[in-house]
Amino acid sequence: MNAATMHRRSLLRQGLGGLAGIALADMLHREDATADVVLHHPPKAKRVVQLFMAGAASHVDTFDYKPVLEKRNGEPWDPGETVELFQSQPGDCFASPWKFKPYGQSGKQLSEIVAPLGDVVDEIAFIHNLVGKTGVHSQGTLLQTTGFNLPGFPSAGSWVSYGLGSENENLPTFVVLPDHRGFASNGAKNWGNAFLSASHQGTVLRPSGKTPITDLFPPDSDFITPESDRAGLQALKQLNAAYAARRPSDDRLDARVRSYELAAAMQLSATDALDLASEPQHIRDLYGIVDEGSHVDDTEINAKAETEFFGRKCLVARRLLERGVRFVQIWSGNDNGFPRRNWDSHENVARDHGPLALGMSRGAAALIKDLAQRGMLDDTLILWTTEFGRMPCSQGSEGRDHNPFVFTNWMCGGGVVPGTFGESDQWGFRPRDREDATTVYDINATMLHLLGIDHKQLTVRHNGIDRRLTDVHGHVLRDVVGG
Repeated sequence: MNAATMHRRSLLRQGLGGLAGIALADMLHREDATADVVLHHPPKAKRVVQLFMAGAASHVDTFDYKPVLEKRNGEPWDPGETVELFQSQPGDCFASPWKFKPYGQSGKQLSEIVAPLGDVVDEIAFIHNLVGKTGVHSQGTLLQTTGFNLPGFPSAGSWVSYGLGSENENLPTFVVLPDHRGFASNGAKNWGNAFLSASHQGTVLRPSGKTPITDLFPPDSDFITPESDRAGLQALKQLNAAYAARRPSDDRLDARVRSYELAAAMQLSATDALDLASEPQHIRDLYGIVDEGSHVDDTEINAKAETEFFGRKCLVARRLLERGVRFVQIWSGNDNGFPRRNWDSHENVARDHGPLALGMSRGAAALIKDLAQRGMLDDTLILWTTEFGRMPCSQGSEGRDHNPFVFTNWMCGGGVVPGTFGESDQWGFRPRDREDATTVYDINATMLHLLGIDHKQLTVRHNGIDRRLTDVHGHVLRDVVGG
């Protein structure tokens, strides 16, 4: 146990009460918060935004143009091998319901439902040969968020928090902005700390909710008074002191104390970061955010609502990043069954993908433009991902089944070289070169490399094994990082 930890606990035991005392204790922790940070090479990025499309976004309807599907629409699909799908038998070739056209100087083909990204397409690195391990949502989601398709491992955001420490003193290092309708598959496991210290888990904020930060302030109640609040804190200090005395090597108390310290600071800093009323109108318009107090109907999935909710999260993300948050995870889609409010388009891809993609692309494009105009895009890495893709054949007549065999990720900013890297085959069914496919391990190795970290050296000994985000795999995508 280091001196800073001992001193902090000593203060709490000696009767330093109330949030003012907790905030003072937090000041003592700041010095050692990043003491163990060691960069392996000069970083290009300082922070990360992970955009996650829950339910499995279709690459062939958004970023990966396949003319052969238009040419052979409605004809029997024959990729030359037996295909076993998650929920159906392979149907006919299924052309995207939307038209593609070229954008930017690169001439990158984008679907009309992601057209807003056309303004920034020359800033993006598209990776079209990503392969997964499973067609099961919960496992595929964990694989993309933690690097493992089983629970029990830290999320990428937790690893970044552990590896780089905090850049701020009043906000969490790792923040999660979930879909306003609920969590995706696995819930909090997607941003959990697992065997890392609890201080590295993601903190959930809900920018569209009536209470964006749960339990940050006491509820209005006749039973809560300043006197009862002080008495509660005193009892908590006594319990913590007794716990620490019995278990001096258990870091959970330390993490718990830090959470109270952080809560004290967040009562001011977090509410300021979430206050979009201070943003000029042209910025709110850029993100597609309606005037404060206006009502957006989300009883049905529609482009206006999706633009408002996703754009709001993207703007909050920018405000968090400029205040020193290291890792922001933004979710589109949840796991609350029917009617669908996610990207899992088995029945009708046009109904589900259209509004979600338009809302996502408007918000993501605004975030890229906004970061660029503030000089922050160069050292902010944006990663767009989903648990797997969707098939080039039809399910029923209007839907698509799961495709873990190939799908798309893209990166932007943070030292990334724009362009297209890796291709899928003519159908968008598998990688064109199956021996040179990209994996999530490669994505994570590349992310850490851009942050100045060698993914093979960021390890934690757990149950006799040196664990890391990339397991025993992964290589840096050298073309994407420029050598």
